[in-house]
Amino acid sequence: MNKSQLIDVVAESADLSRAAADSAVNAVIQAISDSLSNNDPVTIVGFGTFSTRDRAARAGRNPRTGETIQIAASTLPVFKAGKALKDAVG
Repeated sequence: MNKSQLIDVVAESADLSRAAADSAVNAVIQAISDSLSNNDPVTIVGFGTFSTRDRAARAGRNPRTGETIQIAASTLPVFKAGKALKDAVG
């Protein structure tokens, strides 16, 4: 399912116009992104938790040339599924 299909499903299940569903989905995505950029986790009970993890700087290798390169430290978004989602999936 892509974002457009998600908007269609939200519009149908919540009895909203497609424009209102688009706005709602974008607002949720923006709220999660803003929270994660402030290193605040987002927990949706029964669904899961969005959080961030720090990845340390490390040495890597360019596969084309074999040259050793330095990979910078970074912060990654992660998602941990909740029990209800795990049970629903399998």
